[in-house]
Amino acid sequence: MSIRVVDYQDYLSQDPVVRQRFIKNLGDSFSEIGFAIVSNHGVSEELKNKLFDLAQRYFSQADEIKRKDEDLSNNGQRGFIRKGRETAKGFTVPDLKEFYHVGQEVTDGDPIKNEYPVNIWPEQFPEFESITMEVFRTFEKTGRDLLSAIALYLNLEETYFDDKIHNGNSILRLLHYYAIEHADEIPVGAVRAGAHEDINLITLLMGGSAAGLQAQKTDGTWLDVAPEPNQIVINIGDMLQRLTNGRLKSTPHRVINLDSEGLKKPRYSTPFFLHPRSNMDLTCLPSCINDANPKKYSDLTAGQYLDERITELGLKAVM
Repeated sequence: MSIRVVDYQDYLSQDPVVRQRFIKNLGDSFSEIGFAIVSNHGVSEELKNKLFDLAQRYFSQADEIKRKDEDLSNNGQRGFIRKGRETAKGFTVPDLKEFYHVGQEVTDGDPIKNEYPVNIWPEQFPEFESITMEVFRTFEKTGRDLLSAIALYLNLEETYFDDKIHNGNSILRLLHYYAIEHADEIPVGAVRAGAHEDINLITLLMGGSAAGLQAQKTDGTWLDVAPEPNQIVINIGDMLQRLTNGRLKSTPHRVINLDSEGLKKPRYSTPFFLHPRSNMDLTCLPSCINDANPKKYSDLTAGQYLDERITELGLKAVM
């Protein structure tokens, strides 16, 4: 079992054979292991370098400065999220990370704007908004095209997802797995990111300044996910797995602790969690239900499912 590599520009090709090959390879990879690697994804090397330079400068600040950008009332949906706040489902100790969330900016008068917290922009980094929103919009477009390819793979209309993700509740995360000087400082059972599945439709992951990302194969073993510097990793989230009744797989993945020397180096990455609108119906597609694959999931909206999961992660207090 391997993760297939596809070229995003093939989907944009005017050659129907090239385009269809992209759709099949992408869909088959998601059906088999839930992951794919995509090259020529739209974010330029210049923009990527600006983003990672910004992340390194931001996270190098003292904790008390970063916490000025934290709003504990928004359930971790915007701004800075400190160390120790997120715990993977099924784990009892938090992940060894901190991160920053940038969310959807609604600019067309859509009333869904009222559902979203406002973004928090660090005053000491005036370029923060322009750089992160350029990455956000680029990945939003690439993600929309990838979902169109998925729709065609599922024999749906190419535009099936368009209205469902317009002004969707997507999140760009600047992620920092902080350096740990002494391995014996790590709490028992803590890892950089515990094994988990993503909540959303699809995730576009850029970077990973160090090794450690792994996906779980169906036999329970772990496969290193190691894209080239100019590639991004795409994986299926739980919402799309529910919609397709498990045909497309939301695969457990993790970021493991490296050896003691590796842990002394920080790791940066930037996932873009492509979410739909909260009212998207995640009821299993009839075409994905049959005698061999009976319906596996209860009927929920995307908003209901998101609310469940952020509570499980510890980002939202149980009332």
